[in-house]
Amino acid sequence: MSTFTERGKSTCKSVGLVGPTANTALIILLFGAILTWVPNATPRQKTQPPAPAAKESKPVEDAAKGKRLYATYGCYECHGYQGQGSTAAGPRIAPAPVPKDAFLAYVRQPSGEMPPYSERVISDADLADIRAFLATIPKGPNSDEVPLLK
Repeated sequence: MSTFTERGKSTCKSVGLVGPTANTALIILLFGAILTWVPNATPRQKTQPPAPAAKESKPVEDAAKGKRLYATYGCYECHGYQGQGSTAAGPRIAPAPVPKDAFLAYVRQPSGEMPPYSERVISDADLADIRAFLATIPKGPNSDEVPLLK
């Protein structure tokens, strides 16, 4: 095996190594022996990076629920079933309803004849669902595209 001959020099006679090469071989052998004796001394496994912090998720607006709420709260009585409005009652509110913040503010403190709907009556989430329903209503055809109106 290996013997130390001079200071800092070693030889590995069995494999023919002398000098610094023998020192390197001894170090590698010792390191391997230590790894086999130390429990759980396995090479590091690749670890996945930590998951990114969850971003604040916006609540998902439910148009189907909004359609039910639109009927439940009686919005259709003034604004029509499709939000088309009328000259005798409420104005047109669909398609393309006003932005969400403006919609919420107007329903809470309306002008004209519409009654106010406080948060005790209907939540912001329910109003957002109603607005989502109104946003799904497609735009009707132009008057020049309707044969009876020509």
